[in-house]
Amino acid sequence: MDLEGEFKKISRVASFGNIRDLPSHVNMSGKLEIQWSPIPNRFITWGSDVTLYEVQPLRDSYTQVSGVTKISNKSCAHIIATNPNHLYVKSIDIYPKPHSDVLMAIGISNGKVLLSTFGPSEYDLYGYPGKELVPRHGRQCNVVSFNPNEPNLIAAGLDKHRQDNSVLIWDISKLAHEPNSSKIAFHPVSSDYVRPVAEFGNAEFAHSLSWFRTNSKLIACGMNLKHLRIYDIRDHSKNVVSTPTKAVYGVCLNPRDDRQIASFFDNQISVWDTRNFEKPVLVITPLKPIVKIAWCPTKINMVASVQKESSVVNLYDIQQTTVSNEDVEPVILERVVTPGSYHNIASISWHPTDENRFLSIASNGVISDYTVYDRITLNWSPISNVMWTYGRKALKYVKEFEIDDISYKIRQRAKNNYGLEDQLDKNDLAIDNNDMLASVWNWLHLSNKLAEDGAIRRTNIKHPGVQTILKIDPENNKSETVIESWIDLGNPNCKGSAKYYKHEDREQAIRLCGWPVDFLPEYLKSLEKENEFTRAAAISVFNLKIKAAIELLTRVPDASEYSSSLNIVAMALAGFSDDKSSVWKQFCTNSRSKITDPYLKAMFAFLTDENNNYDDILNERGMSVGDRVAFACMFLPDNKLLEYLQSTTEKLTEEGNLDGLLLTGNDTEGLILLQKYLDTTADIQSTALIAMRAFYTELGNETVKLWIESYRNLLDTWKLWHERAQFDIKLALFRPQEKPPQQVFVSCNFCGKSISAYLHGLNRGRTPFRLGSTTGNTVKISSCPNCRKPLPRCAICLMYMGTTTGEIEKSKMVDFDSWFTWCQTCRHGGHAEHMLQWFKEHQDCPVTGCSCRCYAIDAGNT
Repeated sequence: MDLEGEFKKISRVASFGNIRDLPSHVNMSGKLEIQWSPIPNRFITWGSDVTLYEVQPLRDSYTQVSGVTKISNKSCAHIIATNPNHLYVKSIDIYPKPHSDVLMAIGISNGKVLLSTFGPSEYDLYGYPGKELVPRHGRQCNVVSFNPNEPNLIAAGLDKHRQDNSVLIWDISKLAHEPNSSKIAFHPVSSDYVRPVAEFGNAEFAHSLSWFRTNSKLIACGMNLKHLRIYDIRDHSKNVVSTPTKAVYGVCLNPRDDRQIASFFDNQISVWDTRNFEKPVLVITPLKPIVKIAWCPTKINMVASVQKESSVVNLYDIQQTTVSNEDVEPVILERVVTPGSYHNIASISWHPTDENRFLSIASNGVISDYTVYDRITLNWSPISNVMWTYGRKALKYVKEFEIDDISYKIRQRAKNNYGLEDQLDKNDLAIDNNDMLASVWNWLHLSNKLAEDGAIRRTNIKHPGVQTILKIDPENNKSETVIESWIDLGNPNCKGSAKYYKHEDREQAIRLCGWPVDFLPEYLKSLEKENEFTRAAAISVFNLKIKAAIELLTRVPDASEYSSSLNIVAMALAGFSDDKSSVWKQFCTNSRSKITDPYLKAMFAFLTDENNNYDDILNERGMSVGDRVAFACMFLPDNKLLEYLQSTTEKLTEEGNLDGLLLTGNDTEGLILLQKYLDTTADIQSTALIAMRAFYTELGNETVKLWIESYRNLLDTWKLWHERAQFDIKLALFRPQEKPPQQVFVSCNFCGKSISAYLHGLNRGRTPFRLGSTTGNTVKISSCPNCRKPLPRCAICLMYMGTTTGEIEKSKMVDFDSWFTWCQTCRHGGHAEHMLQWFKEHQDCPVTGCSCRCYAIDAGNT
C-alpha cells in the first residue's frame, strides 16, 4: 500500500509552507510520541511506525522534496530511516549515551521489551538488535526507561499480575557477546537469556517510573494508583520511601535537582521534595486533564505540561523563595506558548542541551521545533546603557545612545555647563530647539539688567514679573487715555484715530516684555538682523509706525524665501485705510484667515479692528507671550488689562509654561509655575537651576531644597562629579550664610586621628602652611602630630606628605599640586601634581609590586 500517496489525500492543514507531505508515521487514531536522541539534531517519532529524523537548516531547494518536513522558520527535518516492524508499541526510550547510532528499548503491549535499531549499526557487534527482555507473565508494558548513568540497566513498568512483580530491571550487558569492544562500556557474559536483576511491586500496577541521576541505584515509581515510591535496586526487600497519592502518572525527576519529583493525575500536577515526602510541596491545577509533563533540562525548576485537547504548551516556572533563612511556599510563574500548529498537541520533548528548545508533535502529525525565549531582565543604567539577558549564555549590551528623553537631554546639557554661565542669557547656548527655555534665560537676563539699571523702579526684586510692577488702580491710579489721529501719525488716507493707554507702570511692564519705549528703531533693526521680519513689522505697526513697517518689509533680501510674499504685504500696508466701507478693509478682513504667519495675521487683525476688540491678537498662540502682554499693556483699558494678565497667568501656570515667569516673576506664584513645569516635563535640571539663579531668596523653601538636592543626586548618579562640583560652587554664591560641610578628612593611618583638624587649630592666627615654604609662621609637618608616626610618602618623589587641603592663605587657595591624592582602591598616592604627570603615561599604580590599574578604575577615564 502506498502510504505516502494516501496521506497526501489528507487535509492540507497539516502542512508548513510549501512542504505538504505528512510524516509516514502518522497514526490519526493512535498514540503519537516524539523524543530527542542523544545524537545531535536527531529525534524519533512513533505511532504506528518508528521514524528517525535529522534536523537541518531550511533551504528553498528542500521545499518540494519528499520526506522533508518544515518544523520551524529556520529548520526542517529529513527522514533518515523508518522502522515499521513493531506493532502495539506502548513505550520507547533511547539509549542515553551519544553514539553514532540509535539503540531503542521498545515496550510492547504483551509486556516484552525489544531492543531495536534503524538498520545495521555498531550495536550489531553485541547482538542487541532483535533481543527481547521477557517478563514471566505477559501483560502490557506501560513504560520503559534506560538508566541515564548506567545505561546497561533498563527498567520496565508493567500492568498488574497477581503472581508477578510490575517493576522489572534488566542488565542488557548480559546480552553482549563481544567482550573486547572499546566503543561501548558493557560487561558481557555468554548467556542470551537475561533474568531481571531487580524486581518490585508484587501484584501491583506500575503506571510510570523515572531513574535518579545523582544516585543511579534509586528509581521513583507511580504504583497502583495509590502510591509514589522510591526503590533502591540494591535492596529488593523494601522500598526506600513511599507516600500515598493518586498522582502516579508521568513520574519524572528534575534533571538539575534529584530532590524534586513531578507527577500528575487528571488535571493536577504535584511537585514533591524527597527530603519531605509526606505531601507535595506544590500543587498545580490546570483547567484540563494532563497528557504529559516534562522538566526542562536546561532551565532551573521549569515544568512543561501538555493538556488534553489543547494546542498550547503550559510552562510553569517554579520560583523558590527564602525569608529569614527559611524556605517558604514557592511562587509559580505560568506561561503559555503555541509551538506552531493549531491542532491539539500530543507530546513534547525538551532538547537535552540546547537552551529552552523543545519539539512538539500535534495530533495530525505536524512537528514543530520551538525555542522558548525567556522573559528578559532589562536593565537601563542612569547613563542610557541598556543590558539584558539573552538566555544563560550571553548578555546583550547597548552602549549609550541618543533618545528623545528628558534624562538624555539633561545629561548632555549638564556637560555643556548649562545654567551655570555668569551671564544669564548665555545659558541658552546649551539648549537645542527649546524656545521656551531660551526665552526664559533671555528674560531673566533682561529683567536683571533693567532692575540694576533702574529702568524698573519701586521694587528691590531683581526678577520682578509684570504683575509685580503693575500697580494700576482703576479708581485712584488709573491710566491716561491717549488718542492720536492717523493723519498726525503719517497716514493721510485715514480719517480716524488710534487709542492707547499710558502709565508709568505700563511702560515698565512693556520694557520687561522686551519692547523698548524710547529706542524702537534700534530694536527693530536688531530684529531685522535676526531675520525676524514679520515680527519686526508687527511690533512697528503696534507702535503705530506703519510707514516704518512698510520700509522694513521692502528691505527683505531677495535671497530670502519670503522676499516676494513680504513685498506684497508691504504693498497691502501702503494702502491702509480705516474707512469701514473701504475696499482695502473689506479685502483684508476677508483674507486674514488665509494668512499663516501669526505676526502678519495679528498685524492685519489690529488694522482691521472696529470695536477695540483685540481678542484675535491677545489669543494668538503663535506670538510670544512677551509680545502679547506688551500689546495688552498698550491697548487694553485698566480693568480688561488686569483681567487679561490674571487669566493668562492662570492658563500658563496650568500648562506649566515657563513663559509665565514674565507675569509672576520670582515670587510664590513663580514657584507654583516651576512645580507645574516640573510635573509636566520632569526637567528637574531647569527647575533647580532657575530656582537657584532667580529664586535665591526662596532657597530656604523646602520645595526648592528638594529640587536642588534631587538635581545634585542625579548628577552623582551619572558620576558627573565635576559638573556637580561646579553646581555646588555656584549654589554657594547664593547661600553665603551656609558654609559647606567638610567632605574630605586626612587622618593618620596609625592612630586614626585627624591631621587636618589639628592643623586647623594650630594655625589660627597664623599664615597657613605651604609645602616647601620657608616663612616663619608657616607650619610644615612630616609626621602625625598625635602619635608622631611618619606621614605617607609620595609614591613618585618619596617625600613625606606635608600639606592639607583647602587651607587659605591671604584669600588664595593652596595650590592643588600639593594636595593629598590617593587611589580609593589600593590607597597608594602622593602629591596631586605628581599623580597627574604619572597617569598621563601610565595606567598602573606607581608603587612597585602593586597591580592596581588606578587610572582605569576612574569612571571618568573608562
